[in-house]
Amino acid sequence: MTEALLSVENLHTQFRTEGGLVQAVDDVSFNIQAGETFALVGESGCGKSVTALSIMGLIPNPPGEITSGSIQFGGVDLLKLSSTEMRSIRGSKIGMIFQEPMSSLNPVLTIESQLAEPLKIHTGLSASAANDRAQELIDMVGIPDSKTRLKQYPHELSGGQRQRIMIAMAMACAPRLLIADEATTALDVTIQAQILDLMQEVTEKSGAALLIITHNLGIVARYADRVAVMYAGKLREVGDASDIYAASQHPYTVGLLRSVPRLDSEKGTPLSPIGGEIPDLTNLPGGCAFNPRCQWAVDRCSVEEPELIEISQGKQVACFEHASVSLNV
Repeated sequence: MTEALLSVENLHTQFRTEGGLVQAVDDVSFNIQAGETFALVGESGCGKSVTALSIMGLIPNPPGEITSGSIQFGGVDLLKLSSTEMRSIRGSKIGMIFQEPMSSLNPVLTIESQLAEPLKIHTGLSASAANDRAQELIDMVGIPDSKTRLKQYPHELSGGQRQRIMIAMAMACAPRLLIADEATTALDVTIQAQILDLMQEVTEKSGAALLIITHNLGIVARYADRVAVMYAGKLREVGDASDIYAASQHPYTVGLLRSVPRLDSEKGTPLSPIGGEIPDLTNLPGGCAFNPRCQWAVDRCSVEEPELIEISQGKQVACFEHASVSLNV
């Protein structure tokens, strides 16, 4: 296998809070190949977005801190770069579509100014050429009347339009890695599909990689090549998307899949939500963090933390009882 475009190894990111120390990302390792679509999946608060912010070098310190690990991108450890060096990578080589467009866009600058700025900084385009390219980007993400929209401010656009502006900004400089953090949450299902198709088309043409962070398993099924399932700061299952859906072997993954409505289910079939609550990261239970919510738990699960081990080629699971776990039980 060729060298991965992105390789995250033993990443630890923590936050000091009034309630105690939160290990938001706990010994996380994965890699993404050029041209691959990789999905990071889990409930809110599991550490997905913090993982992305760690890659981007955007963890606020204080209260946050990356305490150990490495993030290799194109053979360079991002954690060893200065803030100036990271600024040259963000936007040009790694683009990120943030979850909340209204808090990410500058309310006092026009859309044209915000789209043209990274083009002038990272590609050296003149102001006129950058503005022309900004209009092309607006057209590319499907916003009508692009000339008018460019002169408007974020508050004059709908939530869905603002999210598409964020997507255009992230894709402006043709990055080698595009991180989409719940990028289509504010969009209706038709526009979701159009935007995801667009992101995948652009990354495929350029040979770039796409990291999708989501809780939407429908998106994962359609677009992802590989999937990593995250819970309480740790990876619980990693594998090909087809294998994860057909033969999940971690109880948490099985629970997520059972919670999704299926078109092939009989009418009236109730959903099967995961019981219990997400654990308090300042006071995790002993052993496996998913143990209190797990129907396959045994005594060992409450005292030992299972390691993420490879059980078959390309498939990793962190569960003592993975051989017994089945989506059909």
